[in-house]
Amino acid sequence: MTGDLEPAAPAVALVVAMGENRAIGLDGGLPWHLRSDMKFFRKVTMGKPVIMGRLTFESLPRVLDGRLNIVMTRNGQVAPAPGIVVAPNLAGALETAREWAKEQGADEIAIIGGEAVFAEALPKADRIYLTEVHASPEADTWFPALDPSAWVEVCREAHTAGPHDDHDFSIVVLERRSS
Repeated sequence: MTGDLEPAAPAVALVVAMGENRAIGLDGGLPWHLRSDMKFFRKVTMGKPVIMGRLTFESLPRVLDGRLNIVMTRNGQVAPAPGIVVAPNLAGALETAREWAKEQGADEIAIIGGEAVFAEALPKADRIYLTEVHASPEADTWFPALDPSAWVEVCREAHTAGPHDDHDFSIVVLERRSS
């Protein structure tokens, strides 16, 4: 026995901005503009594998640099590009993300949407980086309801809307309670 410990499996984290009405999207995009939150999103996902659905991927202006972009799609219709891996389902996406995270030394896998991906991944999540947008915008996609008994808030930062933000918001970190 060498005494070397196997590194811990990377945590699974959901990264989401959600309105007070659980809104997360409208017409294939976000229902608000929050440049300050985009900076937080970049910081918290950089260097990590990010898992998303095809529609979320198509809503991005470009491939997310500095991250492995894993796109879940049942029909495989994603244009190949550097930095993109296609997975047929969440299990395949997580397997790819875990392998990449181990190779790159990433301690976390970031799941970034959309609605169906969040709903499927929520039971597997260890952490949620939640941007609470202090507004209830019109939307057509929603974050699943959270069971408050399953999560503990470990951090909260209030942010007043800056010059390039539509609303005030709070960044909250939730950790799954130990059973």
